[in-house]
Amino acid sequence: MPAGHVVCPDPGRNVRVPTARSVTHVFQKGTSQVLTSHHPRSPEYQQPGPAARGDVAGPSGHVLAVGTPGPRLDQLTRTLVSTGHEVSHAEPGDVSRQMRQSPPDAIVALDDAHDGLDLIREVRAVPAGRALPLLMVTSDPGPVGVADMLRGGADDCLSDSSDPVELAARIEAKLRRVPVPVENLLLDPRTGLYSQPHFLGELDRELKRVDDSRVGGVVAMVGVAEIAALEARLGPRVRREVAERLAGVAEKLGGVCDRLGWDDDGHLLMLMPGVDEDTARGELQKFANAVAGTRFVVADENVRLTPAIGWTPLADCPDRAQAVANSRNAVEESIRHRDLRPVKYAAWMRGNQRRRRRPLATALRALLSALSPILVLLFGVGIPLVFYQQMYELGWDVGSAAYWVVVSGLVLSAAMIVLECLFALDAKPRPEQPAQPYPSASAVIAAYLPNEAATIVDTIESFLRLDYPNELEIVLAYNTPHPMPVEEALREMARRDPRLVLMPVAGSTSKAQNVNAAVTRVHGEFVGIFDADHHPAPDAFQHAWHWLSNGYDVVQGHCVIRNGESSWVSKLVGVEFEAIYAVSHPGRTRLYTFGVFGGSNGFWRTDLLARTRMHGTMLTEDIDSSMRALREGARIATDRTLISRELAPTTLKALWNQRSRWAQGWLQVSLKYLWRGLRSPAFTPRQKAGLLVLLGWREIQPWLTLQILPVLLYSAWRAGGADELDWAVPVCLLATLFTLSAGLVQALFAWRLAVPELRRRRAWFWRYLLVSTFFYSHFKNIVARQSLLKEVLRDRQWRVTPRPGEKAVKRT
Repeated sequence: MPAGHVVCPDPGRNVRVPTARSVTHVFQKGTSQVLTSHHPRSPEYQQPGPAARGDVAGPSGHVLAVGTPGPRLDQLTRTLVSTGHEVSHAEPGDVSRQMRQSPPDAIVALDDAHDGLDLIREVRAVPAGRALPLLMVTSDPGPVGVADMLRGGADDCLSDSSDPVELAARIEAKLRRVPVPVENLLLDPRTGLYSQPHFLGELDRELKRVDDSRVGGVVAMVGVAEIAALEARLGPRVRREVAERLAGVAEKLGGVCDRLGWDDDGHLLMLMPGVDEDTARGELQKFANAVAGTRFVVADENVRLTPAIGWTPLADCPDRAQAVANSRNAVEESIRHRDLRPVKYAAWMRGNQRRRRRPLATALRALLSALSPILVLLFGVGIPLVFYQQMYELGWDVGSAAYWVVVSGLVLSAAMIVLECLFALDAKPRPEQPAQPYPSASAVIAAYLPNEAATIVDTIESFLRLDYPNELEIVLAYNTPHPMPVEEALREMARRDPRLVLMPVAGSTSKAQNVNAAVTRVHGEFVGIFDADHHPAPDAFQHAWHWLSNGYDVVQGHCVIRNGESSWVSKLVGVEFEAIYAVSHPGRTRLYTFGVFGGSNGFWRTDLLARTRMHGTMLTEDIDSSMRALREGARIATDRTLISRELAPTTLKALWNQRSRWAQGWLQVSLKYLWRGLRSPAFTPRQKAGLLVLLGWREIQPWLTLQILPVLLYSAWRAGGADELDWAVPVCLLATLFTLSAGLVQALFAWRLAVPELRRRRAWFWRYLLVSTFFYSHFKNIVARQSLLKEVLRDRQWRVTPRPGEKAVKRT
């Protein structure tokens, strides 16, 4: 092969690296420069030809002169011959044939009639031409034209009037100077990436500084959850390309990370010297959000990427090998969740082990959970009663003040219920027409297959019957601990209908992980999220787009119970869902100017969902994602006419487990976001009032209602017995009547705004009013109080809601 030729492993890309002379100018990060001599990057080089070995004395080599026959080409030929080069000719359009007949060492082309860019493309389109030095000779070497040709693939550009000696010197430089692979440079000038040896050397120096001066610092590794699938589809080159794309995002963000590298597996390495852990975590989170919100072109394919970031403090690492190993273990844990949160290394992650539970702590937690009803009475009744009595002995009648606080709280709760009902009548209607044409859309069904086996086929069939005027893909993102017979039935459905995409999520333990895995796979401009028992209305996706195309980012629909006839519990839940989705959600959205995503039958703009993700550590990952989206400025609408029908729990035990998880999840969200939201400038005063009610008051109210017991016991103690109390105080009677009437108002509004098939069931609403007044409200308050103790004990076990088989479902 002629001198200076390089084997390029990626013919589709014409990548350049600096010559040896330019290497010294790229050591400083961020330097901007124009290189006048380039060679294609490659890890593998051919033996140099005669000209490169110096077997021929003086300037020499075979040069292909490309141009239209005429005086300019004749002059160029004489110049090349006079400087000792062997010359052959090719007209534009005939370069490929001429190169096959007589392979040159270099190409010099004339930009006849200003077609220089076309000539460059023709040369580079030939496999052998991708690696050859290419010099352009132009009659009008203006800076813009020269820049265009250099960017277009030329290695050099000079004027017709240039001295022949200069032309010969430039050709000689290209032929004799050995290209420097990017991997051997200290710093890649295109991406700012250190090579692995140089990065590890920098890491060594920072580790020594930590030992000497005890200054903080962090090393992080960035993996990509989709890298295995990308490599299987596009080849091993994607690992380097992905690392380069990630480095580009990091460079654009700037921040405290001033050294980037990559390892042999394509992970991006980040060194953040002299920063504390909170700062490092914040910077890494910004980086993760930026990557997730960007569409990348990798190997000519448009893809979304899920960054998985693992990091470890330098002070915890004895050497660089341990630092890299710790970060890699944390990356594996981050990939498991796919929720964009950077994971700090912990010892239990070593060797891909799972967190081990301590037997003693587990036993203690189980004991305290069993005693939780007694603990609730102790903290909610016993301690307040003793406190009131002791304060009375000291001359302070705190118990009487507490009585009026409790009464006022109950009246306030009732008033807010009535207010929500009134605002529900004035809920914002769905836009009649979309503001833009219907785009492609996606549905993501998240399923834990062992629990959904009896219902999933019927659910998929209902989705395949949806009516949508553009492309609609249905992605079933599921996890299962073992293969199941229903999977074959699902595969057969996917073979029959290409709209169905089956996506098993290996290692998943939550709905959040299934959704996170699916969001980078979907192609729709917006995506509907559903549980595996949901049957959306045929026009659901069309109606959702009416909202999204008119300026909203998320729209939450109306979840309707379809198995209400199954048991008295399902009837109760059926009416309760009308009170929630037809009354409370629309009323709160109108009252406080923001809605929330309820976990299913919710539609997101795909870009927003890709940036937000779901956090599997939160028991109500839907409310958690709503809060994060709202802080980002998202607009969330609620539409009670956007219908999807689902299955309710049919037993009291299943209902307890479901509501216990909901209550504890809401508590987690309240603890995490209430104070942040009240301080955040992203929320208006009206929205902050809504947050105070939604996240603050809902946690106080169950404990406030319990205070009526110690207050009454205190009053009886102070009066000398319960028979000495005056129970007919007008103010108290009025407050009690008003509080009880709120339940009647809510049931009435739920019936008024319910879907037609449930509105016909008037007896259900009367039963709901009776059961709710004397049992169900207290049941939910007990659940809420128990959830607080579970959260304190860090008992966060996810108990799935059993799905009845479709044959057992009695239709409403």
